[in-house]
Amino acid sequence: MADLSQPGPSLTWDEFMKVELRVGRVISAEPFAQARKPAYVLHVDFGPELGTRKSSAQITALYTPEDLVGRLVVAVVNFPPKQIGPLMSECLVTGFHNEHGAVALCVPDHSVPLGTRLL
Repeated sequence: MADLSQPGPSLTWDEFMKVELRVGRVISAEPFAQARKPAYVLHVDFGPELGTRKSSAQITALYTPEDLVGRLVVAVVNFPPKQIGPLMSECLVTGFHNEHGAVALCVPDHSVPLGTRLL
């Protein structure tokens, strides 16, 4: 596994632009009972162009399902779907590990339209 505490190799602007980071709103969140590590199943609305996508998110240390519904999140939407136990994950919700290893979500600090791409 990569050492995520160190900067990775440089990449070109064209390489960065291949990653579609978009804003979505969590419309539902429930415990993912079948996950190996504590996680939630999130349903995230990315607006009319992309629709709603599912994701498994290991964010249980800092958030309850009730905390998550209605929140804006930033997610990668152009990874291929990934099977995680019985769930087909369709996007990767982004976050940062804090000093205790818990994941804090990466979120816009103001409202932006659903589906907006990070540039």
